[in-house]
Amino acid sequence: MEGGGRPQPPDTQMAEAAPPQQPVYQNALPLMFPRMQIPATPSYGGSSALNSETNESAAIKKIVNAFGNKVDAKRTLREIKLLRYMAHENVVAIRDVIPPPQRECFNDVYIVYELMDTDLHQLICCNQKFNEEHYQYFIYQILRGLKYIHTANVLHRDLKPSNLLVNENCDLKICDFGLGRVNTESDFMTEYVITRWYRPPELLLYSSQYSAAIDMWSVGCIFMELFIRKPLFPGRDHLHQLLGTPSEAEMEYVNENAKRYIQQLPNYPGQSFSEKFPNVHPLAIDLAQKMLTFDPKQRITGEFVAKE
Repeated sequence: MEGGGRPQPPDTQMAEAAPPQQPVYQNALPLMFPRMQIPATPSYGGSSALNSETNESAAIKKIVNAFGNKVDAKRTLREIKLLRYMAHENVVAIRDVIPPPQRECFNDVYIVYELMDTDLHQLICCNQKFNEEHYQYFIYQILRGLKYIHTANVLHRDLKPSNLLVNENCDLKICDFGLGRVNTESDFMTEYVITRWYRPPELLLYSSQYSAAIDMWSVGCIFMELFIRKPLFPGRDHLHQLLGTPSEAEMEYVNENAKRYIQQLPNYPGQSFSEKFPNVHPLAIDLAQKMLTFDPKQRITGEFVAKE
């Protein structure tokens, strides 16, 4: 974890064809990955394909009966709209949306993305060894992509290892913007977002007013998971997710009902990360703790971390 500057990469049956004016995608041949041991997992979206016009590999995500559920349809539309306007090395690129042969057959949606080899969850679960350069390069790319997303006034709201795509060169891209949304202060926010293990205290306490700090908490969880190779907060339900009893000052943003509930619980001291994870570098522990503060106002920002 020592040293400044930008981290360097460590050494380490398809759907019916679209109309003629659209690119044609064909099944791609398996690739060999010499730099990292890539587990055999489906590409993001499930199918790997080759654009016969550009000879470019791609991932095709099939959304079955896309309009059968209003919530799922809105999430699909939200992801397409957000990714169409994003262009960054650490955010997955949307290449195309394949229309149906006839309008009357428009039930399934096929979204074409750039192809990546696997995701961070699969790498954490397999026997792929990480070194200090891996840790630095992964966290740098996550924060770099997140800074771009937050600068566009967008919250991702579902950051987790399976939503971080990786290739053989350890290049990382943030994906799955189905829960993403534009951060407008006057809007009412849905509190039930983010997979529970990566959900910050303000959402566990049903706060409907939150900020980009929710994504930073998730990054802190992911960062520690790289080291310990398992989720940092694997509670069975939301009652098991709080780490230590917060002080009165830390509960300033909490609504009265949630505050009364917390005050009725037994007082638990917070655990020392350095004692619980003695094999993790002290600088990594320090960075993780700054991203995992109970009070979102005190949580470190991605921009600050990237500079540091």
